[in-house]
Amino acid sequence: MSTKLTVLGSTGSIGVNTLDVVRRWDGRYGVHALVAGGNVSLLAQQIAEFRPELAVVADEGARERLVGELEKSGLGRDEWPQLEHGAAGRLMASTAPEVEFVLSAIVGVAGLEATYEAVRLGKRIGLANKEVLVSGGELVMAATRKAGTELLPVDSEHNGAHQCLRAGKRAEAVKLILTASGGPFRKTPKEELASVTPEQALNHPTWKMGPRITIDSATLMNKGFEVIEACWLFDFTADEVEVVVHPQSKVHAMVEFNDGSVITQVCATDMRMPIQYALTYPERADAPVPKLRWDEVHQWDFHPPDWEKFPLLGLAYQAIRAGGSAGCTLNAADEVAVEAFLKGQIPFLGIAATVAETLERVGVSHPATVAELLEVDRRSREVATSFLSRSAS
Repeated sequence: MSTKLTVLGSTGSIGVNTLDVVRRWDGRYGVHALVAGGNVSLLAQQIAEFRPELAVVADEGARERLVGELEKSGLGRDEWPQLEHGAAGRLMASTAPEVEFVLSAIVGVAGLEATYEAVRLGKRIGLANKEVLVSGGELVMAATRKAGTELLPVDSEHNGAHQCLRAGKRAEAVKLILTASGGPFRKTPKEELASVTPEQALNHPTWKMGPRITIDSATLMNKGFEVIEACWLFDFTADEVEVVVHPQSKVHAMVEFNDGSVITQVCATDMRMPIQYALTYPERADAPVPKLRWDEVHQWDFHPPDWEKFPLLGLAYQAIRAGGSAGCTLNAADEVAVEAFLKGQIPFLGIAATVAETLERVGVSHPATVAELLEVDRRSREVATSFLSRSAS
């Protein structure tokens, strides 16, 4: 009997890699639902191969385009899945009774409600959506504890931390060290950052990712988000989570235990590794990609981040210490600012300025429901947009 999956974000890089892992297992996993945004061409190809019972897209327009793609695909109407769209469709996909595992990889808060409701039902979650914990950590982790389920991190650093923590009792772990590649501006003098272009910022030295996460990596905000996630996932305080720059991106996380021992997780820089780990946990399955070669020369460098050059990392620490809705505001303001930067409306350094101002103006609350959390998100975006409008005038 195959394990039934829902893939939230099936046409993104995590979703595509997840389906590749599923493909390699040949029958161990069955795809119940595929949830995408507007990439209906790729979604139609995935439907033809994996034959889900449900397919969900962003809106009615995308649904109509998907119908057109399926009509061209050669699939008979009786072979089509049920087609839905929007938030209601995402909820249907993540909460279906037959679904045992939900891979949460939708970018942004669009995936928050569907993931939260799956958690409440006690489904196992492979978490690749940062916004779920950055924006809603307090709410989501309370639901996780109540349902007695587990969030299995797919992000490479948190997945590495999860593996390191298996080496001892949680009470024995005193520090979590997350590694950062340093992004494309690791060696760029601070005074030159004011003039960098979106094209330069999108040129990540290690990973191929979507535009927003690539810019977040260039500002180190992505690492700040990971600090917030780690605090929620593993019950560390902000002071117990340290960031180090590791340009080679081979060491993903380290955990220091009370006896001074440091356990390190190292693997190939391929997202199929953490995806498979989450799917098969607690089993360790054969590697889905070539393993590291130890008969080759390896050089691994580690050094502290430049807090002055990358202030967004500090703002993320500020947000996790504040707790409550601060992470939601941090994420919303960053998303608005990154979009403005990509459109050429603000300079690179304007991203941090926008986030700092929005955090100051919105303040901190403690939402008790997803609806209240989404209202904080809406308000934060409004404040960030207003700040950008005033700055441009």
